[in-house]
Amino acid sequence: MSIFWRNGRFTIFIPAIAMQTPGKNTEIFELQRRIAVYEDESAFKELFSILYPPLKKFAAGFLRSSETAEETVADVFMEIWRRRTELMEIEDLKVYMYISVRNASLRKLQQQKKDATVSLDDFTYEFTSTYIGPEDAMLTSELLQKIQAVINELPPRCKLVYKLAKEDKLRYKDISAILNISVKTVDNQLAMALKRIASAINFRLKKDSVI
Repeated sequence: MSIFWRNGRFTIFIPAIAMQTPGKNTEIFELQRRIAVYEDESAFKELFSILYPPLKKFAAGFLRSSETAEETVADVFMEIWRRRTELMEIEDLKVYMYISVRNASLRKLQQQKKDATVSLDDFTYEFTSTYIGPEDAMLTSELLQKIQAVINELPPRCKLVYKLAKEDKLRYKDISAILNISVKTVDNQLAMALKRIASAINFRLKKDSVI
């Protein structure tokens, strides 16, 4: 995230992650190959160390329980190891695992709610960081807290897209596949988030200038 002073207002710019990370995640792909071809346990452990933390947070956003999220993600990893010889049939393992965790989380949420309908709008997640770069050190602590509060007040689906883009650094097309929504919807949801953040920043600055 970069924040620029322009025409008497702060403007937020967040580069399109979809454009920043072209091609396949080569590190994940190499681990996938080693697991599939050589049944390499060290590669599996490395894959676990890379993907377990973000997948657990992703699951916890639906399940609202760290313990249940841990169990859900662990089950997905166990299934990956069980099917290790078939892994090269999966085009993008990282996206595949996000989708698997999403489906498993929604199934568990459905069981918890019994007959209630569940969807992406059941996602809840509290951001503890606004992912501001070092070039934005000029922002005050109070303003950073304001940005964080605005992000946490975003609608569930909008917050979910923002999390996957900013925290998990996933490409637009990957977010589209994981959430089963169009790339245009991903773009629109991020635009909504950025518009609210920019409005909150400029409102705060305007208020402070009056005081």
